[in-house]
Amino acid sequence: MKVKGLRWVVLSLIVLVTIINYLDRGTLNYMWVANTKVEVPAGEWSVVDSTNLYLVQAQEGVLELKADEVTLGDNGSLTYIEYGGIAKDLGLVDTSAPQEEQQKQAKSMLAVITMFFMIAYGVSQLFSGKVYDKIGTRKGFTLSALLWGAADALASLSSGLKSLTFFRVMLGLGEAGPWPGTTKSNAEWFPQKERALAQGIFGAAASAGSIIAPILIPVLFIAFGWKITFIIVGSLGIIWVVPWLIINKKGPKEHPWITEKEQKYIIEGQPENVVNNTKSKTYGRLFSEKKNYAVILGRFFLDPIWWMFVTWLPIYLIEVFGLDIKQIAMSAWVPYVGAAVGSIAGGWFSGWLIKKGKSVNFARKCAVCVGACMVIPGMILAAMASSPIMAVVMMALILGGYQFMMTNIQTVASDLQTGKSVGTLAGIGGAAAVCGTLIMTWLVPIITAGGNWVPFFIVGAALVPLSLLSIFIFGGKIEQTKSAE
Repeated sequence: MKVKGLRWVVLSLIVLVTIINYLDRGTLNYMWVANTKVEVPAGEWSVVDSTNLYLVQAQEGVLELKADEVTLGDNGSLTYIEYGGIAKDLGLVDTSAPQEEQQKQAKSMLAVITMFFMIAYGVSQLFSGKVYDKIGTRKGFTLSALLWGAADALASLSSGLKSLTFFRVMLGLGEAGPWPGTTKSNAEWFPQKERALAQGIFGAAASAGSIIAPILIPVLFIAFGWKITFIIVGSLGIIWVVPWLIINKKGPKEHPWITEKEQKYIIEGQPENVVNNTKSKTYGRLFSEKKNYAVILGRFFLDPIWWMFVTWLPIYLIEVFGLDIKQIAMSAWVPYVGAAVGSIAGGWFSGWLIKKGKSVNFARKCAVCVGACMVIPGMILAAMASSPIMAVVMMALILGGYQFMMTNIQTVASDLQTGKSVGTLAGIGGAAAVCGTLIMTWLVPIITAGGNWVPFFIVGAALVPLSLLSIFIFGGKIEQTKSAE
């Protein structure tokens, strides 16, 4: 049996598992604080004039609400916020404290859990590239999906902060692999002129997962609760392994289903022309090559922007605009539509420049500059947003520009290195990205104390020129470096 366009079939499986990857990592963020606005019809509530307390009949009994905790409607209804989510259910916040203090506690604990997740994610990024280079992408993706899927499903057994953090650490160890793994897979399965597009489609998959997560996870949470939601979402990655092992039997040189025409097109379009045969460079060798810091430092400064929104977007919408979980489901997906468009557009743009006769060096650098021109204005306008609609639209511009840049920065790893060194460099770049993200994760609760999120956007805007400088200063002329002897 021969399959036309087999390289795109392999990529489509990676796209699918990347969407699942982002659903798994989004479970905690969208269920950590899950508030619901409850409207009580006229006649079903009363007020005690002497104490100015509002009495509402609820399932757990009569609720006593203060005047500043309710909103009275023109039709005589009363609306209050029912606070919920994993943080409350596990008793991790002091429910007797004022709401501002509860928000602070929840934000601080989410930052701690996320930092442990990111440490595990960074360690995995560093070593996953080497592992994928050694065992290949077929086994590598299988190992990653089984590990993170099981970790997310088992998070349903969490009974406190320590157990929940443990499962998130295991999730981080598994989830990092596809990033260096995809860079390696694209280097094997695509000619150089198509790699940025392939990487862009992969980036769009991460955005698609981020679009689906704020819609699907709250729906599952409302219907089944957080424990069953963990199990449902976690099982998806485990199920995905079956078609992956069936379809991705071998690389393009040996796959029994690839057509002779496609095989020739792939191999002849790869400047290194020795995929899977070159000796992997050592970490020391890669760190000693100046050009590699275009990837390492470029991602160190740029990646935190993505994680700023992935981690903190739900909390931002709750604190600044008072949205509940249903309203978040209706709006938090918008920024990732921009990210998906930016991913594909960024990959297409640099590939188009190469087809027009421009050098790889010109195409990659031009693309990151175009993306930067979207991110910085978006940050400024988002900081000034007066409504949730304006905020999420500006965030769509920010993440669109971010992915326009990132698609090309990630592809530079395969522009500079060959064969078994591609995944390793991509992994080092991913680990550097995590280091930058850890700093930002620690910093966000500090700079947003008191509910002022303007510094959040100022810091985000400042990261962009730092990433650009890293690419231009260290990258020099982007071209293949010498292979290991």
